[in-house]
Amino acid sequence: MKRILYPFLLLIIAGLTACATPEPYDYSAFKQAKPKSILVLPPSNQSPDVNASYSVLSRVTHPLAESGYYVFPVAVVDEAFRQNGMTTPEDIHNVPLDKLYEIFGADAVLYIDVAEYGTSYRVISSDTRVTANAELVDMRTGQKLWSGSATASSTEQSSSSSSVLVMMVQAVIEQVANTLTDKGHEISGITSARLLTAGTPNGILFGPRSPHSSL
Repeated sequence: MKRILYPFLLLIIAGLTACATPEPYDYSAFKQAKPKSILVLPPSNQSPDVNASYSVLSRVTHPLAESGYYVFPVAVVDEAFRQNGMTTPEDIHNVPLDKLYEIFGADAVLYIDVAEYGTSYRVISSDTRVTANAELVDMRTGQKLWSGSATASSTEQSSSSSSVLVMMVQAVIEQVANTLTDKGHEISGITSARLLTAGTPNGILFGPRSPHSSL
């Protein structure tokens, strides 16, 4: 009986181990490209909040610079596109790489997609959540160097021992207050830091301006 059960136990343990450990990211293309400068395009937006794209865009420079990269000023880049008649992230994302390289001359371009942004009411809680996906592409070859995703939520550190009725009232108040004060902008800063700070599991690598860089 033990001989029959033992292989099944090994399979279960192997399966649980595989679930707990994320697949290591293949950084070979990233290390070969050695990008020093990054052009960040205005993020595309899948959420219903029209502020999502520029809220996230305004928060991405800091973690990238802290990770050791030169980041083209996002406001200047956005204005350059507007002066050339491109006012939506979708139009800007469709600009050919060779054209972007001709204009900006960056080593890599970062495409960001905002999947979630804003505050929602969930019966006994109010949740302000921002989720963003990113893809870093070599501007000279078009090869994908890295991709990642991150989420932050206002409920992560909240806890309460109040009654259900009190929690429901609090949720309504928080939902209104967080919407009026654009809590999403604060949360987008946390999401951007999680997404673009080097040194995290499967995260972006340290750039050449960082003392931790291996590029």
